[in-house]
Amino acid sequence: MSVTDGELTLHGRIMPASNATFVGEVDGVTVVYKPIRGERPLWDFPDGTLAHREVAAYLVSEALGWDLVPYTFLREGPHGRGMVQLWHEPDEAQAAVTIVPEGAVPPGFLHVFDGMDQHDEPISLVHEDTPALRRMAVFDVVVNNADRKGGHVLEMVDGHRYAVDHGVTFHTDPKLRTVLWGWAGEPLGDDEKAGLERLRVALAGELADLLEDHLTGFEIERATARCARLLREARFPLPRGDWPSIPWPPF
Repeated sequence: MSVTDGELTLHGRIMPASNATFVGEVDGVTVVYKPIRGERPLWDFPDGTLAHREVAAYLVSEALGWDLVPYTFLREGPHGRGMVQLWHEPDEAQAAVTIVPEGAVPPGFLHVFDGMDQHDEPISLVHEDTPALRRMAVFDVVVNNADRKGGHVLEMVDGHRYAVDHGVTFHTDPKLRTVLWGWAGEPLGDDEKAGLERLRVALAGELADLLEDHLTGFEIERATARCARLLREARFPLPRGDWPSIPWPPF
């Protein structure tokens, strides 16, 4: 037996969450379980399910070769078929994305935007300037992530960063909303271009076949086009003016 077919036992529900999300265990392995029947319909994502888009995001992460998204798959569970993802416990001593007093950007971090907190104090949203987070920003562009919040970045003790919560991805229209704008307009590095080239080759072959089980043909075409455009322009995109560029709330 394995996590894909062993008995899934639930320990509790993750709150707050707009869709049913549970923590469980399969053969001693902790997992997150999101049943399809617990999803709330989204007017701007009429095709497919959140669960299928989560699996598609994992497949793209694997093709990039960066181990960004924890192992994610579909299987039956106590509340029916849904997405199951391996749990990775983040290091609470780290914060890859955080809020600081306005202008007080720590060394090794990049400024994203300024605002006011609940006490009307001026603050700045910042994120770390690391290769791990840069790769995540590239990944988000390809999958057209409409909801990269700070809490969707998991900080591992060894410096690795996992990306989670990809239910609102792969839209055919530009919908990128992210807190990772610190490199906007900057050139891509060799590592990032190499990952995109791996993805481009995969999308021309077996990966496209795998994605057909989770996305529409047009969604796959648009993801392929975004990958090609990133390779061609070889730089991080700038925010668009016709769509909110920051998810709200950002955490």
